[in-house]
Amino acid sequence: MAIVAKITLSPSRDIPFNKLMLSQANVRHVKAGVSIEELAEDIARRGLLQGLSVRAVVDADGVETGMFEIPAGGRRYRALELLVKRKRLAKTAPVPCVIREGGIAEEDSLAENVQRAPLHPLDQFRAFLALREKGQSEEEIAAAFFVSVGVVKQRLKLASVSQKLLDTYAEDSMSLDQLMAFTVSGDHERQEQVFDRLQQVYDKQPYVIRRMLTEGAVRACDKRARFIGVDAYVEADGTVLRDLFQGDDGGWLQDVTLVDRMVADKLKAASEAIAAEGWKWIEVAPDFAYGHTFGLRQLRGDPVPVTAEEQAERDAVQAEVNRLSEEYQEADELPDEVDARLGELEAALEEMNARPLAFDPAGVARAGAFVSIGPEGRLRIERGYVRPEDELPVEADPEDIGEASAAAAAHDVDQTVSADAQAPEPEEDDGLSPISDRLMTELTAHRTLGLRQALGEQPDVAFLAALHALTLKAFYPYGLDSCLELDLKSVSFGTQAPGLNDSAAAEAIRMRHESWTKALPKETAELWAALEGWDADSRSALFAHVVSLSVNAVQEAWNRRPRALAHADRLAQAVDLDMAAAGWRPTVDTFLGRVTKARILQAVTEAKGQHAAERIAPLKKGDMATEAETLLADTGWLPEPLRTAGMKRPETGETTAPDSIAEETAANDGETAVVEGDGFDDTDEASDAPVPSAAE
Repeated sequence: MAIVAKITLSPSRDIPFNKLMLSQANVRHVKAGVSIEELAEDIARRGLLQGLSVRAVVDADGVETGMFEIPAGGRRYRALELLVKRKRLAKTAPVPCVIREGGIAEEDSLAENVQRAPLHPLDQFRAFLALREKGQSEEEIAAAFFVSVGVVKQRLKLASVSQKLLDTYAEDSMSLDQLMAFTVSGDHERQEQVFDRLQQVYDKQPYVIRRMLTEGAVRACDKRARFIGVDAYVEADGTVLRDLFQGDDGGWLQDVTLVDRMVADKLKAASEAIAAEGWKWIEVAPDFAYGHTFGLRQLRGDPVPVTAEEQAERDAVQAEVNRLSEEYQEADELPDEVDARLGELEAALEEMNARPLAFDPAGVARAGAFVSIGPEGRLRIERGYVRPEDELPVEADPEDIGEASAAAAAHDVDQTVSADAQAPEPEEDDGLSPISDRLMTELTAHRTLGLRQALGEQPDVAFLAALHALTLKAFYPYGLDSCLELDLKSVSFGTQAPGLNDSAAAEAIRMRHESWTKALPKETAELWAALEGWDADSRSALFAHVVSLSVNAVQEAWNRRPRALAHADRLAQAVDLDMAAAGWRPTVDTFLGRVTKARILQAVTEAKGQHAAERIAPLKKGDMATEAETLLADTGWLPEPLRTAGMKRPETGETTAPDSIAEETAANDGETAVVEGDGFDDTDEASDAPVPSAAE
């Protein structure tokens, strides 16, 4: 039997640092990994964990010189050298070394680096968790391994995932990105349920995992979550799902029932305080449909006077604003803390200037209020709305009756000679008798024509008269103070689009209307004089607002208005309407979840290109819509009915032909033209072609 030769290991001994030198045979030339400074700090903290591989330096005759060169361990040597330079290590400090003889120095260096097995990420995650369980804080772990606290939290989060998922990851059957997606939920049972569901679908990408884990949850940026406050929700034992690996807008509130209950309780408490003011009725809901106040008269209140204490507080805030503005007026950019402080001060001033209104008690007894949540998550209170059935009976005014008769006669001036006109005049009385109704009608008909002729030659007065009449219609529902037979119709929306009442446009219109309401007089009799005293710009701005309330570009299947809709396209072009800039976004609720797969793919192709569309083409309809929402976010893409003729499309850079939309709309009997699909099959059935998962 052959005798196996025993190997002999290279001897090791401590060599003074000043007897060591770097070797040109070290194969590592590219810097990578931990820096020399960080390695030096680690050695200073826990000592040298791995000795150096050295060879004796010999002279020309082959005699050892007492010096040793280092072909393997150069970074450790440089770290020790840095400690010596900083007087933290003695020049003669002994350094553990393995003394190599024979062979090739470059081979030593290459073998040490190539044969080193890297640590599996899961081992690192578990090691961090072990340190945490042994009492080290996240900050201490971060300092010891030269990483941020955020990185430590991420690795601890990864180590806390279900053991079933960790085993799958250890077997390389799951990618790190997939594992990171599972950390959104800390519920191991839920993680495993989603993992099992994932085996039944083609698409196993991280976004699918996140969506499955958070489906049904309320986003922290949702107005309901902002209304009750995430901290209050957590104090009520609510669970928040967080994603430590990408932006999550504050996370997801998992207990929807708890959210709804807290919202209802907070709204109820607010409504009870409002009801104590004496209103006849209070309506409470998280949301109201857009136009819920149409047909209701709003009471006009007076701002509550400012107290001396409130004025002093306001003056102090304004003084600080002025001081900071003057101090940094030459600065190109404000420091973060100053910018934040100015924001706080301006918000405080805005709140102080928004004075509560005091209403007539008699009006309060007939009116009510709406209590809901605004788009920013703040309590929205709309006070002082009177329903038609609660209005006091209006007694007929003889003057109004007379003017109405004259206006009616003016419409048919050429027919004033009728059978009644042939009737004999009443016998003349010696006394001063009232003018007969027939004669009054004839005289005022002449006056009406005279007014028409004169008004037609004075555009400025005609504009003022029209503004006066339309303003009465818009702000004084029961005002009869104009002789102009102009009407203003403001359409109410029978079908409420998702989020319509909370849209940016709705909020802007609401704020603009409220500002004009405050600027106008309370009594209709004072309106003409008020408008007469305004400058031309103010009148024009009010006119634009009032006229805008009459726009109706709604396309309804039962109401064919091809010419009106074609004019809406022309009007959009005239005002350079950009619905993307106005805040509309293609989401699952607003568009993508309500059209066919072919239209979804067409949208993604237009905005992101054919390759992006092909990537989501095999998905089921719901998953495709969700992924498309992410792809289309912030691209400015709009569906055809929302595009404006002549405006450049951000997703393609092309310009829509100025006349194409309007002409085709009219030609299609009111149906807005829509571009056909780009070769995609218009079906909701998913393709059978598998999509490679991240783990394959």
